[in-house]
Amino acid sequence: MVLPLLISLFIPRVYAAYPSFQDLVDEAGKDAFLIPEPGIYAGPVVLEFPLTIDGQNKVTIDGGGKGSVIYIETDGATVKGLRLTNSGKSHNDIDAGVQVRGNFNIVKDNVIDDCLFGVDLQQSDFCIVRRNHISSKDFDLGQRGDAIRLWYSFNNKIEDNSIINSRDVVVWYSADNTITGNTGTNSRYSLHFMYSRYNLVENNSYYNNTVGIFLMYSDGIIVRNNLIAHAAGPTGIGIGFKETSDVVIEDNEILYCASGMYIDISPFQPDEINTFTNNLIAYNGIGIRFLNDWHGNEFRRNQFAGNLTQIAVGGGGGASHHVWEGNYWSDFEGFDLDGDNIGDKPYELYSYADRIWQDVAFAQFFKGSPMLEVLDFLERLAPFAEPQLILRDRTPSIDPIEPDVKAKQYDEGRKRLLELLEDKTDEPEDNRPRF
Repeated sequence: MVLPLLISLFIPRVYAAYPSFQDLVDEAGKDAFLIPEPGIYAGPVVLEFPLTIDGQNKVTIDGGGKGSVIYIETDGATVKGLRLTNSGKSHNDIDAGVQVRGNFNIVKDNVIDDCLFGVDLQQSDFCIVRRNHISSKDFDLGQRGDAIRLWYSFNNKIEDNSIINSRDVVVWYSADNTITGNTGTNSRYSLHFMYSRYNLVENNSYYNNTVGIFLMYSDGIIVRNNLIAHAAGPTGIGIGFKETSDVVIEDNEILYCASGMYIDISPFQPDEINTFTNNLIAYNGIGIRFLNDWHGNEFRRNQFAGNLTQIAVGGGGGASHHVWEGNYWSDFEGFDLDGDNIGDKPYELYSYADRIWQDVAFAQFFKGSPMLEVLDFLERLAPFAEPQLILRDRTPSIDPIEPDVKAKQYDEGRKRLLELLEDKTDEPEDNRPRF
């Protein structure tokens, strides 16, 4: 009796900082509706049977800086109204606010902060991730985790989430998902697809990210009615495409990006087309940058307004193998004498001194500078060589398309961003979102 007593005196006892949330889950049991007492609890929490947890915005679960805060390893669970914080820092283990490994689960109305990843779905179908406020750890951009991650997951709904200071939202090897109503800022890729088909992306607002939406090897995707602005870094892209086919890009607004769109060997599949309709591409460095002289895209009734360069094509090629019909071009020099809202002559875009900044990498620094603008003016005034035709739109629109609707869309998107960044100092401390 004396020896165990002496040993116990020299072994420090560890007390949990907060009560265990796992104990509450185990006591509640299968199919229970758990409303915990307000307060802070210790994670991690593993859900191995379906139940509903409702924190009512009064409960925090602290992961203790190791692993994920909640692991959903069942079908049919609901996690809502919680603050999930302080996950581990392992990218290999995908330390997250919530790891989902099951079907028909719901993660909604949570604040997820100081978690490397936000919500991670792997081989999980028919789940809902809705109205969560998500931010990563205070790391450099490339070292953060993804706010929402889908891997081999199908028929999920990613809706109305607010994302700030994370890395990416990624959809890999996943199909038939709906991504709508989300707002993202101060991240890298607002939304990144890899080998993912037949997804719907609509009504999202993305600001101040390195890239808005990028589709890689992902066919049959619809991108509709999204607002993307200020992807303005050296590699900033509003919407990018690489070897992507059969996509529908319509009614989007792309503003103030380094390149409004970036297109690389797309469409890739033979006999497939990509359609671009009613998009506003305005005030970008380059409206559309084609990496090469390609074919198979159709551009109809889009607005190209105020871009420093409307269209640029790498490798000395052109964009005449695509369809250009009825687009509005702010630099169109022509008339509409018969009043049919169609220019009396085609819109034609030629390459003059633009070749300097396209062919010489260092010259891109001077794009838009007085020096290159003077060279461009002199080339247009008295070209030393035959200028190259980039594209011809035979039926250019004279008036911008639905300017009031587009302006309203932009104002609504900015309002959503301000609401996201608003300091909610009037809320109780336990309920205030942490970003």
